[in-house]
Amino acid sequence: MNQPIQIMSAPSILGLKPTGVEHLPQSLYDTGLLDKIPSVKTVINIPTLNSEYNSRRDPVTKCLNPVLIRDFSINLMKEVASEKYTVAFPLVLGGDCSILIGIMAGLKTKGRYGLIFLDAHADFYQPEKSTTGEVADMDLAIVTGRGPRILTDIGHLHPYVEDKHVIHIGQRDARETRQFGSQDIKKTDIKSFDLATIQSAGLQNVLADMVDYIDQANLDGFWVHFDTDVISDQENPAVDYRLPGGLTFDEVGQIFRRLIQTGRIRGMDVTIFNPALDPAGEIATKISDCLAYSFH
Repeated sequence: MNQPIQIMSAPSILGLKPTGVEHLPQSLYDTGLLDKIPSVKTVINIPTLNSEYNSRRDPVTKCLNPVLIRDFSINLMKEVASEKYTVAFPLVLGGDCSILIGIMAGLKTKGRYGLIFLDAHADFYQPEKSTTGEVADMDLAIVTGRGPRILTDIGHLHPYVEDKHVIHIGQRDARETRQFGSQDIKKTDIKSFDLATIQSAGLQNVLADMVDYIDQANLDGFWVHFDTDVISDQENPAVDYRLPGGLTFDEVGQIFRRLIQTGRIRGMDVTIFNPALDPAGEIATKISDCLAYSFH
């Protein structure tokens, strides 16, 4: 990669719960991440509103903290939209998956962008079907325009990304989504490579399909969302909502490296890793090494 990497710390837990993901950025810094990747050494810190977290659902939207998430997202949106990212590659460290709202809204102000979404979960719940009201289980629905307008239409930018410009990689919660009545990403124009597909078709064949799709898309670029629970539960149990199975760190590193080699990736975020569940720091080191491998 020829661009310097500008790290943004955005450890919001407003779309989840304050159990530890707010320490994700620091845990990766402690592994030497800033020296492992060609990064700008000054980190940009996005102010969080974590101290105002409310565990009760909003009665109108059925979501947790919709006003706080909107306000946080506006600040993150403004930073992502900054002209500095015409030369620097933004790497946003969360936090929970709701940080994607501000990111994709910010990109929408700059042009037409696609989204490559690595996650064990579809994150496609409608609020009334979510068992928790956590926006982290509906972020993909929101950024594609489904959900309360306070979150889907920030800056009158609805939708932040079109279904046909989204690639979902690694889903393995299909049975759970059916059980609770979630919307189904496979009934949309979202391109889905779930875990079963990757295992049956082979990672290299799936990567070739993804690269062809990216090369043919008439877009200004793609953003990569990395929810670390896409990693195998055996290799990364340090997440709040665990599922059996998953991709290996090696496989995810291969995906990232190949995507970045296309020259079409304009930024990345990392979410959901919970350092409180990794007291020895071993998983944090593996995540850091995976990112370093991707950028070299």
